[in-house]
Amino acid sequence: MKRKALYLVIFAIAAAGAASGTWLANRKPAPPPQAAQATGPTKEATAIAADMQQVLAAYRKMIVLTQDEAGLSSTGQEEVNRVGQQLFHDNQERINKIDDALESLVGSQNPRRFEAVGGLLDYVESGEGLYDADRLAFRELMQSLLASVAKDSSLPAIKLHKRISEDVDALAEIERNYENEIRAVFGRFETRSITLKREKWDSYVAYLKTLYQRDRILKDYGVVLPYPARPEPPNQDNSPSAQKEEDEIFGKGLPKKTIVLTFDDGPHRRYSEEIAAILKQYDAPAVFFSVGRNLGTLDAHGAARLNAGAEVSRKLKAAGYVLANHSFSHAQLSKESGASLKAEILDTDTLLKAVDPQRSALFRFPYGARNKEGMHLLADAHLKSVMWNIDSLDWADPVPSSIADRVLRAVDKEGRGIILFHDIHERTVKALPAILDRLVAEGYQFAGWDGNTFRVSGGAHAAPAPVARAAATGYASSWAIVVGVDGYPKWPRLQYAVRDAEGVGQALVQKFGFAPDNVVTLKNEQATRRGILAAFHDLVGHGGTSGLQPNDRVFVFFAGHGATRKLSSGRDLGYIVPYDADPENLASDAIPMTEIQNIAESLPAKHVLFVMDACYSGLGLTRGGANAAFLRDNAKRLGRQMLTAGGTDQMVSDGGPNGHSVFTWTLLQGLGGKADLNGDGLITATELAAYVAPAVASVSQQTPAFGSLPGSEGGDFVFELPEESEFLNTNTAQLSNDAIALNTKLDAKASAPTAPVVVKDLQGGEQTIKAPAAVPVSSRQQAQRANDHGLQLYKEKQYAQAEAQFTEALKLRPNFALAANNLGFVFYKQDKFAEAARWFENAIKMDPSRAIAYMNLGDAYARAGDGEKAKAAYKTYLELAPTGSGVGYAKGQIEKL
Repeated sequence: MKRKALYLVIFAIAAAGAASGTWLANRKPAPPPQAAQATGPTKEATAIAADMQQVLAAYRKMIVLTQDEAGLSSTGQEEVNRVGQQLFHDNQERINKIDDALESLVGSQNPRRFEAVGGLLDYVESGEGLYDADRLAFRELMQSLLASVAKDSSLPAIKLHKRISEDVDALAEIERNYENEIRAVFGRFETRSITLKREKWDSYVAYLKTLYQRDRILKDYGVVLPYPARPEPPNQDNSPSAQKEEDEIFGKGLPKKTIVLTFDDGPHRRYSEEIAAILKQYDAPAVFFSVGRNLGTLDAHGAARLNAGAEVSRKLKAAGYVLANHSFSHAQLSKESGASLKAEILDTDTLLKAVDPQRSALFRFPYGARNKEGMHLLADAHLKSVMWNIDSLDWADPVPSSIADRVLRAVDKEGRGIILFHDIHERTVKALPAILDRLVAEGYQFAGWDGNTFRVSGGAHAAPAPVARAAATGYASSWAIVVGVDGYPKWPRLQYAVRDAEGVGQALVQKFGFAPDNVVTLKNEQATRRGILAAFHDLVGHGGTSGLQPNDRVFVFFAGHGATRKLSSGRDLGYIVPYDADPENLASDAIPMTEIQNIAESLPAKHVLFVMDACYSGLGLTRGGANAAFLRDNAKRLGRQMLTAGGTDQMVSDGGPNGHSVFTWTLLQGLGGKADLNGDGLITATELAAYVAPAVASVSQQTPAFGSLPGSEGGDFVFELPEESEFLNTNTAQLSNDAIALNTKLDAKASAPTAPVVVKDLQGGEQTIKAPAAVPVSSRQQAQRANDHGLQLYKEKQYAQAEAQFTEALKLRPNFALAANNLGFVFYKQDKFAEAARWFENAIKMDPSRAIAYMNLGDAYARAGDGEKAKAAYKTYLELAPTGSGVGYAKGQIEKL
C-alpha cells in the first residue's frame, strides 16, 4: 500500500495475554488530534477531535473492564458486562455524533474542510503515542467518513477518498491476519505468514492497566462488587426451579442442545437485513429487540411517526422473524421510575404495533438492568422479560473469529440457552456463519418464539441471614466528672483548659451516650479543691437504685496545671492543681495522687478511667493482661486506670487546633475512632493510650504516661463507638487546615493494630502495652466501621482514602445507602458530577425515603448541566422534607434552573 497502514490489534478477551508479536516501546500518552489545536481550520474539527479522545478513552476502558473476566464471580461478570455495555452504548452515541459532524463538515463549503479532515486522519494513522491497538477504536468512523466523502466529486475529495479507502483496506487486511492468529491460539498454532508491526497484546493491556483499573471503571459507573459469597450449589436441570420461571426468560430451562438467537439495538439500515439473510440460509429463527427511537417517534397525541428503520423491521417481520421491545432510548431502566420508565416501555410498544399489529410480547431491559417497578409495568402491559445466558460480547470484541470462539465455548459449557448478539455491527455479520456452521454440525436446534413462554429456571433470591449484634460493653450506666481550669489567679494562666473540658464533655454526651445529668462539669471558679472533692464524694455517696452501681463506669477528665513534689523519702508525689491552690501551699491546697487513688478505690464502679491533661509524676502503676475473650473476662475484673499528658518538668502544649491543647485534641481524635486500633468498634483505655501517647510525644515535648492504679484487677475501661448516620452533604463541616496538618503528623505515629507500644508509667519508667484481641463482628458492622472511618477521612479532606473506605463498606454491605451517598459526595467534592449522580441514584434506590440524597442528586445534576433532572431531584426533596433545613436552598435552586 502507498499509505502507512493503520496497524490494529484484535480485541479478543478470550485470548487476552495469548497473542504474540512485537511491542512498540517507549510510548507516551497520546496527544489530541492536530485538528484540536488552536491552528485548526474549523470550530467543528475542534469538537470532533475532543470527541475522538473520549471515544479512545472509552474503548480502552472496555478492554480493561472485560479483561480476565472469567476470574470474577457470576455477579461480578454480570456487573462487568452491564457497565461495559453502558460504556459501549455511550461510545456509540459519541461515534454517531462524530459521524453527523463529519458529514456536516465534509458537506460544508468551508474551503479548508478537507484539510481539517486530513488532520484527523493524521492522528488516526500515525498519532504520536498511540498504540497500534488503539486505532481500532476509530474503525467505524473511517467507514462512515468514506461514505460521506464519496458524495463529493471534487478533486480534493477524490484524493481524500483514496486515502481513506487505503486505510479501510488496511483494516480489512489486518483483521484477516489477526483472525488467522486467533485460530492458531485456539487450536492449530500455525506460524504467521504476514509480518505486521504491532505490539504484543498482553503488553498493550498492561499499559492500559496503568491508565485504568476495572474497579475504578465500575465505581465510576455506580458499581462496587461485593466480596464473594459462599459458593452456590450447582444447578440441577431436573429441579423444580429449573423447569419454571414466572417472570423472566433466561434460557437455562430450554431442552438440551436448543439455542435461541437474539439481536439487540436495531434495526440497522444495513446489518439487520444482512443478518436476516444469513439466518435464512440456516433456516434459523431469531428475535430482534428494537430500540424505539430507531423506529420513529410519537407525536403530541401519542400517534406513531415511523422512520426508515421501521421499514427494515417490516422486512424482518415479513421474513418470519420476531420483533420485540428493547426500550425507547436504551436507557438504564433500573434507574428510571414513574412516567419516564413507563414511556421507555410503552412508547416503543406503540411504535412496534404500528409496524406489526401482532408484535410479540417480549421485552429486554437494556444492560439487563431492571427494577421492581419496571417488572410491574411489564406485567400490566402483558409483556415478558427476556434475558440471556450466553453473551457474545460483540459489543466489545471487534474480531469476528474471537466472537465466534467465545460463543461456541459458552455453548459447549451451557449446553443450551439464549445468545445475545447485536445487529448493529459488521463484526457480528462476519462471525455469525462460523457460529451457525458449528452449531448445526453438532446437532443443535434453533428455537423460535411461538407466542408462549420458554421453560426456564428461576426462583426468588434467598433472604439474607440475620446479622448478629456485637457484644455490648456490659455497663449499666455511665458517669463523668469533667474539670477545666485556665484562669488561675495564682498560677500561670492557660489558654485552652476550659475549652478542652467542654469538648470532652460534649463527646461523652453526644457520641458515647452519657446521660447529661450524670456528667458533672466544673470550670474555673467552680473547680476549687473543695468543689472537685465534693464532686467525687457525691459520686461515691450516690447510693440507691438511681446511683452509682457495681456495673457502671466512671470517666474523669482534668485539664489544668499539674505539679510534682519530692517527699523526704525521695519519692515523687504528683498533684493536680485546683483553681484556688497557692503554689506556696501545694501540699494543703492541691489534690495529691494518693487521694485520687483512694477515691478511685472507693468508687463502687466496674471501671474507672482518669485522663489528666496535666504534667506531673509520682504514682506507682501495675498492668494486667488481655486475651481473646476480652469482653467476657473484662466484665469480671475491676479496672482503675489513668492516662496523663506528661511527666515532671514538662509543660502542657496549648497550641492544638480549635482551641484545644495538643493532648486533648489528640484524645478527642482517638475517641472519634482513630484509637480503635483493632477495628472492632470498641476503644479500650489501653488502645486509647497506645494511640495518644506516641502521637502526642511525636509533636510536642510531652511524654504521656499510662497505667493501672494500685488495686486494679486488670480491667480495661471500654468505649463503644456509635454507628455514624451522617449523610455527607454540602453542610458537612470539614477540619481546618491546621487541624488536618496536625492529624497528619499524629497518624504518622499511629501503631499497627497488633503492634506493642512502649509508653511511660507515672514514675517515669517504661512499659509495653498492646491492644486486646478484636471482638468478632459481623460483615454489617465491619461495613459500618469502614463508613465511619471514611467520614473521618472526608473531614480531613483525604478524599482518595475516604473513597477507599466507603468502597470497602459497599463491598461488605452492597445495599448500604449511607455509604453509597457518602461515596457519591466524595466524587462530588472532586467535581466528578456524573459519577456522583450515579452513586446518589444508588443511595436513593437503596433508601428512597432519604431526602438529603435527593438534595445531593439535585446538586450533582445541576453542576453537570442537567437542569431538568436537577429540578426533579430538588422537588422530590421538598416533598420528602417540606420543613427541612434545606427547603430554602432547594427552592432557590429550582428558581435558578
